[in-house]
Amino acid sequence: MALLGANGAGKTTTLRAVSGLLDHHGGKVSRGDVLFDGRSVKGRNPATMVSSGMAQVMEGRRIFSELTVDENLRAGAFTRKRAEVAEIQERVMELFPVLAERRKSVAGYLSGGEQQMVAMGRALMAGPRLLLLDEPSLGLAPLIVQQIRDLIVEINKSGTSVLLVEQNATMALSIAHHGYVLENGGIVRRGPGPELLADEGIREFYLGVGDSGRRSFRDVKSYRRRKQWTA
Repeated sequence: MALLGANGAGKTTTLRAVSGLLDHHGGKVSRGDVLFDGRSVKGRNPATMVSSGMAQVMEGRRIFSELTVDENLRAGAFTRKRAEVAEIQERVMELFPVLAERRKSVAGYLSGGEQQMVAMGRALMAGPRLLLLDEPSLGLAPLIVQQIRDLIVEINKSGTSVLLVEQNATMALSIAHHGYVLENGGIVRRGPGPELLADEGIREFYLGVGDSGRRSFRDVKSYRRRKQWTA
């Protein structure tokens, strides 16, 4: 599942609310709910959500830069039994071969792409059934973005559901079964990933290409997009 939108649309807020990292500061939820395994996520703390089968990879990676790759991965397995950790870690290393070569390296000295793999591998150490990814392609070279894309596909094929927040709409929609577009905290467009990728409005307003050719996002009037998508 891909969650798209411009900066400030509410993508990261949505992820943090689902994973328990962001509690409400006042007021109350008047309608709607988010269920995980049939239970509401409201009021459940992050440790409880991880134990129930959910893990989040934060925007900007947030690895432990002074620890080694091995130590970073083991930190993600705090909910697993000690006897399981080595086996799980080897499975993660199979998914990320480059980390197997760097396992004793200090994580802070790795490249941006390698650090992103550490962050994803650390989350997978918890054995999640739902993986939340926040901007995994941020700041990475195109070739590395392609590698991260392929890894997300492989993770999903292995049986882990993925909720992907991305500014890179092309990458996200090329692999998503379904997608949502957020604007100012509300959903303005939804549909199958391939359908959204082929949609003229998405192409023009999020990919920068439309009938009028390549153009800057800031030159597009927001109300035109909302009127078209919410009609």
